[in-house]
Amino acid sequence: MRSELVLPMHLGRKAIVYVRQSTPSQIISNQESLRLQYALKLRARELGWKAGDVEIIDADLGLSGASTLRREGFRELVGRVGLGEVGLILSIDVTRLARNCSDWYPLLDICGLQKCLIADRDGVYDPASPNGRLLLGLKGTISELELHTIRSRLTVGLLAKAERGALALTLPIGFVRNPGGAVVKDPNVEVQGRLAFLFSTFLKVKSVSQVMRHLNRNGLDLPARDRHGDLHWTAATLAAVARILRNPAYAGAFVYGRTRLKAQRPGNLPQKTPRPIDEWRIVVRDQYPGYIDWQTYLKIRHIMNDNKVDYMRTNSRGVPRNGGLLLHGIVRCARCGHKMYVRYQNGGEYVCNHLRTHQGLPTCQHVRAPAIDAAVTQAFLEAVAPAEFEAFSAAYKARRQSVAEARRGLEQQLERRRYEATLAERQFNKVDPDNRLVAAELERRWETALNDVRTAEEALSRSEAGQPASPLVLPREMGAKVVHIQGRLPKIWHDPATDDARRKALLRCLVEQVVLNRGEHETGSVRIIWRGGLVTELAVPMTVSSVDRLERGAEMRARILVLATSGLNDSAIAATLTAEGHRSPACVERVLPTTVAAIRRDAGIAAAHKQTRWAHDTCLLSAVQLAKELSIPVNWLYVQIRKGRLVIDPASSGAHLFRQSPEVFTAIRRLRNREIEHVDLRINRREKRGH
Repeated sequence: MRSELVLPMHLGRKAIVYVRQSTPSQIISNQESLRLQYALKLRARELGWKAGDVEIIDADLGLSGASTLRREGFRELVGRVGLGEVGLILSIDVTRLARNCSDWYPLLDICGLQKCLIADRDGVYDPASPNGRLLLGLKGTISELELHTIRSRLTVGLLAKAERGALALTLPIGFVRNPGGAVVKDPNVEVQGRLAFLFSTFLKVKSVSQVMRHLNRNGLDLPARDRHGDLHWTAATLAAVARILRNPAYAGAFVYGRTRLKAQRPGNLPQKTPRPIDEWRIVVRDQYPGYIDWQTYLKIRHIMNDNKVDYMRTNSRGVPRNGGLLLHGIVRCARCGHKMYVRYQNGGEYVCNHLRTHQGLPTCQHVRAPAIDAAVTQAFLEAVAPAEFEAFSAAYKARRQSVAEARRGLEQQLERRRYEATLAERQFNKVDPDNRLVAAELERRWETALNDVRTAEEALSRSEAGQPASPLVLPREMGAKVVHIQGRLPKIWHDPATDDARRKALLRCLVEQVVLNRGEHETGSVRIIWRGGLVTELAVPMTVSSVDRLERGAEMRARILVLATSGLNDSAIAATLTAEGHRSPACVERVLPTTVAAIRRDAGIAAAHKQTRWAHDTCLLSAVQLAKELSIPVNWLYVQIRKGRLVIDPASSGAHLFRQSPEVFTAIRRLRNREIEHVDLRINRREKRGH
């Protein structure tokens, strides 16, 4: 039936039938609604449009009308209305066009401006007339309210079930539902053992990547579910390990609302982003049979958050990595309280650059690292010295237990693959031999299963060949050696085989953080905060740039001038000042003669007598004198000393001195002629060996 609102102007344009269903499931289940929407094409014919002037836009099937994001069909419709191409928009209900007033009213404005009509099953409306706009506005408002009402009802019911822990969420691997709907552990013992092994390994190595490498190194796969929900085994990945460690279900907790929808940029679709643990909406503890307890889960999350790489922004410590500076990630500035970063220049420094980076202020402080690292290392070794034996025994047992768990996992994996091979063999034996299309595929699967069995057997053999039978008993011969380990930790610490990452990991077992203050003079302040809250204060001697930066610099300068005026030489003055507790700016242990000479020259005081750096007894020869005596190049002597082929007593002055005797001359000539490869000319060599 024609409507009085339809004018020839409208009939000269296109009639658009807009078809939309909110979800993909509605497209499948609500076929009648879909048929009625497509039948609106006949409604347009009844209103006077020709068949060729009626078009259908159904690009938005399966998309909600709550917003215009991803609704390309709606955008096309609005664009064509704005161009004046459309005379009528038809929909089964105007709510199909938009369920949001912020999208609905702009469409009405454009339709009113371009004289475009809107029609549904109830009638035809003119958005340009007051009555038409009123009716359409009311329908849009009611549609938006209806959407909120539906959401509210669904959300209330969902939250009510979630608060009881009865909401049926997708279970992670390791859990299944019994016929009564209760959640239980997967009856597959291998799945349970592999998950328990993953958690125990992480608590030892404290790194997701290390857990992944450990599993793959030992040939242990992780259980997973395919898209059909069936169990399968696959190699461990970082994402899979992290996903298991972060899931609170393994701690027995039902959690709802761990993520929120948040658009990264305006106009983009919102993406799921994780919430902090204290912002989770619903947490019901002890709802599932857990693999770990809740406190262990919180500890794991803390370690993982602390291991984040961007520790300057996230205020975490980062994973211990190789690098010479020991306090990487755990050092703070005592002046501003921010993290200090490491700079591997000038021998290594700890630099507080936060105020300069974020506020444009000068660098807070930078501290030379070697002296600080040495002091913290000494304090750490002194702290752990009384517990070396207990620590070794506990570490040994933990290591053996880890090996036993890995071997048990390999045994379970071998048992599973033998079953799969047996199953493949039974399937092959049941097939008709003449049916080669099926028999060939089953034969291939059987061969693959047998290869997997051989691989698992080889992995188990390698594991058993390298480990003793008993996993927890300390061998008698090892127990005898452990008695002598006390006091050996410093040697292990300084052993080149111990890499920097292990040293840092050991240090973090006891040290929470270290706070540094360079100070104004030659002493730096180090505050070590131990695990548990105890604090140790250290004063570390530091090098400075000049005598004036020394706390007793003025006193030392005046003392040098007095002693130089009295006739003492520079070496004697340096020794005297060292005995009085003074030090040079570049040396934390003593006063150098060069420091005395510089201050004396600045004051215009001449030396008491010529300083002889290489003065020595007449019974000894210098390297130059020995080379002249034997008619050999002096550089050859220096090369042999540097390479360790020629060993001599070190002189206090730093010179290379040799005894003036025929035995020395003969030995050096033989070394020169390559008759021997090594000469030991130390004066007290025989006495030291006899002692």
